[in-house]
Amino acid sequence: MSLIPVTVLTGFLGSGKTTLLNHLLAQPDLSDTAVLINEFGAVGIDHLLVRKIAEDVVLLQSGCLCCTVRGDLVEGMRDLFLKRVKGEVPEFGRVVIETTGLADPAPIIHTLMTDPLISSRYKLDGIVATIDAVNGERTLDAQVEAVKQVAVADRLVLTKADIADPTRVEMLRARLRGLNPAAPIIPAAMGRVNPAEILDAGLFNKESKVPDVARWLNEEAYLAHQAAQNGHHHHHDPNRHDAHIQAFVFTASAPVSWTALGFALELMISSKGENLLRIKGIVNARESEYPLAIHGVQHVFHPPVPLPGWPDSDHRTRIVFITRDISRQMVEDLLKGVLSLESLG
Repeated sequence: MSLIPVTVLTGFLGSGKTTLLNHLLAQPDLSDTAVLINEFGAVGIDHLLVRKIAEDVVLLQSGCLCCTVRGDLVEGMRDLFLKRVKGEVPEFGRVVIETTGLADPAPIIHTLMTDPLISSRYKLDGIVATIDAVNGERTLDAQVEAVKQVAVADRLVLTKADIADPTRVEMLRARLRGLNPAAPIIPAAMGRVNPAEILDAGLFNKESKVPDVARWLNEEAYLAHQAAQNGHHHHHDPNRHDAHIQAFVFTASAPVSWTALGFALELMISSKGENLLRIKGIVNARESEYPLAIHGVQHVFHPPVPLPGWPDSDHRTRIVFITRDISRQMVEDLLKGVLSLESLG
């Protein structure tokens, strides 16, 4: 059975999540989507509610399911899936979870990665963060959670750019690229975006079911960012939240020991897990005939997933790190040190 893709929609208060969600739910591409939100009243799904079909679940005109999650997210996702199996709600092929504006998306990702029933039925497709082009810079200055939402996202949706000062918009774009070099920045006027631009952000191509490593990792964006940083010694305000975030890629040309690499990653997670905002990568492990996909968020690390094969001739190990108060030098020194010790032993 194929896993149901889950898109996490996050963004700070007033950044346009509800407007974007309303637009998405009206699109044919999302007619088989279930939506999990905290409360209808707080979110305001316009006038789309049509009829109640189960407790806390309603069917929208578009065919989408919309469900309030009053309790634990695990319970809500389990209940929704069981109702699907029993035929109490229509079949759905995708889930969108909208977080509150103050929310750290990490616990939701942890749930998708660690709960046995959830992870056997659902898979994380991507994290979408909305940023208000008018107030975005002030929000990033004031709210550390807003910075974290941007840093861990797979897609950044820039709202209200059509009414913001163009110079300020470009300054905000540059700031977003600094926080998250690889995430595409997608402008949305009145919350309107092409669903294809923000959905299917995971490792596997939806049509061919083969891994799209280049798109998923987008290591070129990180390498370009690193080169720009090396060429320009910026003196950031140390009190600005951005100054604490680093995004970079670690590469290894020769096959590595998964045992040693796993030990190094576990060492980082146990000592610095709170500040390992996101890790994802492809590993050429000596112990496996197939490449391994890895994904971690803070203290939680998903077991490595063997891929069916290398999609191209590039067989290097490539691991993307997005960290807070952990330098690229520290990560590279640890990984290289552990891997070199293993090779000597």
